[in-house]
Amino acid sequence: MNIVLFLREEMEKTLPLKDDRAKHILKVLHKQTGDSFDAGIINGEAGRAEITAITDEGISFDFLPQSDGKPLYPITLIIGFPRPIQLKRLFRDVAGLGASRLCLCGTELGEKSYMDSNIVERGAAYAALVDGSAQAKSTHIPELQLFPSVKACLSELFPAKECTGSSAALCTADTDIRVMLDNVKPESTLFGHMQKSIPKNAPTSAIMTYAAIGSERGWTDNERSLFAEAGFASCSMGIRVLRTETAATVAMSLILQSMGLL
Repeated sequence: MNIVLFLREEMEKTLPLKDDRAKHILKVLHKQTGDSFDAGIINGEAGRAEITAITDEGISFDFLPQSDGKPLYPITLIIGFPRPIQLKRLFRDVAGLGASRLCLCGTELGEKSYMDSNIVERGAAYAALVDGSAQAKSTHIPELQLFPSVKACLSELFPAKECTGSSAALCTADTDIRVMLDNVKPESTLFGHMQKSIPKNAPTSAIMTYAAIGSERGWTDNERSLFAEAGFASCSMGIRVLRTETAATVAMSLILQSMGLL
């Protein structure tokens, strides 16, 4: 935890000693009255918090905002639902690298029982996203969406009203890049495709990148067709078969490098 994050409404309240953040401030950072620590408002400003009092009720502090808190990058990851045990690591890593949105979707080859995981409902998913952002010293938390299938996900992200013709491939915007990671029928490497797709001198904030990463058994031909119809290019990241959470981290790193952000 490289920055302590709070909801905006918590900034005017005493932080209870039993709260994990209070324990971190006192037992890990070893802060006392008069000391300050890095703090931020979730999806808001980052700055310094000065401790004004430590009592049996908790920690009181004054917050001074200093920056925008490292806004997220315009990257949406579409990920085939992985094993539940992999989810927390996936959430932390994706948030730490700065993706703005994470779309988890059921896949035709994925284990259907994975979709029944209650990690999202019980708040563990959000907690892992917050943890990843705090590790990166960012205040901004990626948006998380769940979809039952690839088709449902693409229909939500790219509504039919965008189209001017019968094929959804005609809907690809000039201001976004769409790639599907696939080691079966790749058209090019991910890094190579990104390099030729990013307009020269274009601000990175103006280009949204959508990257689709399959579950452990990959995509079916039907799903490949759905992505192709939605304007996604098929790209590889080498000949090795990677775990879903590893592939997500590698893909994010290559995309960020191609944007000049690493």
